[in-house]
Amino acid sequence: MKKWAFGLVAVCGVLLAGCTTGGTSNTGESTSSNGTAAAEQIFNVVVQQEMPSADLSLATDTISFSALNNVYEGLYRLDADSKPQPAGAAELAEVSEDGLIYRLKLREDAKWSNGDPVTAADYVYGWQRTVKAETGSEYAYLFAPVKNAESITAGKTDPSELGIKAVSEYELEITLEKATPYFDYLLAFPSFFPQNQGIVEEKGDQYATTSDNSVYNGPFVLTGFDGPGTDTEWSYEKNDQYWDQENVKLQTINVSVVKESATSLNLFQDGQADDVILTGELAQQMANDEAFVSEPLARTSYIELNQREENSPFRNEDLRKAISYAIDRDALVSSILGDGSLASTGLIPEGMTFSPTDNKDFVEDAGSVIEYNEDKAKEHWEKAKAALGIDSLDFEILASDTDSTKKAIEYVQSAIESTLDGVKVSLSPVPFSVRLDRSNNGDFDVVMGGWGADYADASSFTDLFVTGNSYNRGRWSNPDYDAAVNAAASTHAGDPEARWQDLLEAEKIIMAEQGVIPVYQNVEAHLRAPKVKGVVSHGAGAQYDYKWASIEE
Repeated sequence: MKKWAFGLVAVCGVLLAGCTTGGTSNTGESTSSNGTAAAEQIFNVVVQQEMPSADLSLATDTISFSALNNVYEGLYRLDADSKPQPAGAAELAEVSEDGLIYRLKLREDAKWSNGDPVTAADYVYGWQRTVKAETGSEYAYLFAPVKNAESITAGKTDPSELGIKAVSEYELEITLEKATPYFDYLLAFPSFFPQNQGIVEEKGDQYATTSDNSVYNGPFVLTGFDGPGTDTEWSYEKNDQYWDQENVKLQTINVSVVKESATSLNLFQDGQADDVILTGELAQQMANDEAFVSEPLARTSYIELNQREENSPFRNEDLRKAISYAIDRDALVSSILGDGSLASTGLIPEGMTFSPTDNKDFVEDAGSVIEYNEDKAKEHWEKAKAALGIDSLDFEILASDTDSTKKAIEYVQSAIESTLDGVKVSLSPVPFSVRLDRSNNGDFDVVMGGWGADYADASSFTDLFVTGNSYNRGRWSNPDYDAAVNAAASTHAGDPEARWQDLLEAEKIIMAEQGVIPVYQNVEAHLRAPKVKGVVSHGAGAQYDYKWASIEE
């Protein structure tokens, strides 16, 4: 239910929201560990949110993808430099000259945790399950480069027609609709991992709802997970069936959900946690501690405004600009967050993708129209009031209930109310899974969410806001934007320079209208015990990989 409200002019009252630690080689193996391995290889990690899904076909978030990346494995795995390397595949793919056919040989020693072999049929089944309409996967759109994927998701083509086939028990052939520059990265992303058909069908609607209702093919197996969106403790245990188990040092990784930075810090200082996230003043206070680690992310936190209904005030461009101009992003990241996060200049985060001609950062090429300007905020608010026939506006900001997000929305609330006369903002911080559900269902006025890149390319962000994309939760729409994104994915897919210009054009269109309002680029401030070595963090893709991590004395 939408809660925005506005007052009519002359009417009284309201009528109606890639970095690493410890050092790793190109294959991921530890290079800086000179100490002695501890007898007890147990790593205790604190995260800020519950895990919304442990199902490879249904997961959509950072917490879930990090978990799935450690208990499953795809054809490729990102190494310490965030480059795709063979994992479930025995070697890198043989790719046809036109970039449309990928042929891969699988490892014949890869097994599921129940002892079943991991075969080509598992990849075929997993991909088909994710793209078919009945599954309802929000990430099915990532399969668009694969032949017939979009038609299958639309219910027009049988899943058996998807462009992946088992040539033999351990050989795959993948056929694409069009050459896709970032396809290797997709092969390392959890949505593209294999699934054991026998287990999925045996468990039925209980599949992956608990850790016991699945089998795993990664370095670890999931244990102690009792339910998506609610469980606050789970573990990863070393998988004794994993093909590369001799290079997996950790025996157990215990994960606990703690949303308050102060509580996390206490757990760390008491030795009950080895890795915690800090925000705000605590991050600033601990910045010189030997355990302090800063993890840059290819993630933008942004505000979406619900434009689904024809009478939504947020369809007014001046209103969106007024809200955007009212936010002092530099003050937010420096004084409120204090964790090294960067003020956004656009939708695409910096340091993620670079020009094919001169290696210039996308952010630099795109320029910026985002700024803090009270005068412009007030000017656009006056125009919005005149166009909408209102003199006041009440709306609610929906957000996750983590410490840092609550502080961010409190700051945004204050900035908007103090700058835009007649605007009243209420806040609704809720558990992560609730925020996702409400966002998906359109049950919000304004939502503070965000996106972390699934692969190191601007399209991981620009694709989100085309008309009809399920992640375009506010339903902003612009045909010129759609055309630019479509050209990058089709007409110019094989022309890197022209494709780059298409993506720049898309960024400029959505930013000119503030179709979404970028706020900051996330950097995570951690305290990680010095005894923990070899944790790999990826700015884009599944964030954490513990395969090469270890505990030293």
